[in-house]
Amino acid sequence: MTLHHAAGVGSQRAAGLYERSRPSYPMAALAALADALPLQAGRTAVDLGAGTGKFTRLLALTGAEVLAVEPVPEMRERLAALLPGVVVTAGTAEATGLPDGCADAVVAAQSWHWFQETDALDEVERLLRPGGALALVWNTYDTSVPWVRDFQDIFFRLAPRDLPSPPLASGIGDPDNRWRRSFEGRPGWGRVHERHWPNPHSTTVEDVVERMMSSSHIAVLDAAEQERVRADLESLLGAHEPTRRGGDIEMPYMTDVYWVRRR
Repeated sequence: MTLHHAAGVGSQRAAGLYERSRPSYPMAALAALADALPLQAGRTAVDLGAGTGKFTRLLALTGAEVLAVEPVPEMRERLAALLPGVVVTAGTAEATGLPDGCADAVVAAQSWHWFQETDALDEVERLLRPGGALALVWNTYDTSVPWVRDFQDIFFRLAPRDLPSPPLASGIGDPDNRWRRSFEGRPGWGRVHERHWPNPHSTTVEDVVERMMSSSHIAVLDAAEQERVRADLESLLGAHEPTRRGGDIEMPYMTDVYWVRRR
């Protein structure tokens, strides 16, 4: 299996931080997606790049059978321990190892930007039954908030040039979401549907710092570079008025959900 270095090594080092510090997703987003795909008992959903199962556990609530695909062993181990009722398998989005036509829906939450999109779409088309759908989900920063823009600048300052990146902000009205281009001129797909929800995440300064430190391209840095990132973050957050009043902070996210159906 071929993985971007940051995804493979970073996720191995930071699997525990990833589970503790990352937000979940609004139940309203799950409900809308379950209705649209639909997801219910008797149907099967494949979760690509499932990680530690942040979205997998929500998919399981729909009653659908969930097949979670995750290439990083440390992530798979945590996912299997947290969700013993979910089938967890080693594989990539480009080569899942699952049988042809096994899925009514394929979902990628916070992961599609890591994939080789053409190869991943080939695999999705192989997995989907007629009329099945692909859903892409991201939690994105609300960069209309000034300090969040500064936070994001720290995040990308040390990113390698070839680092795949998720949408940098909510995709509302944004024609530049790069993943959309994969569907241009590709036969057999319908139009892209989308919905967006505020997803404020009540947390602490410590957890916000750990959220950053769990990011794949930062987790692969040497110890000295990681400490510089940590110091810059703590300085930024220390100047943020709500954190000076006790250390709690609300991280403003948006949850962006897109789905597209095979004709």
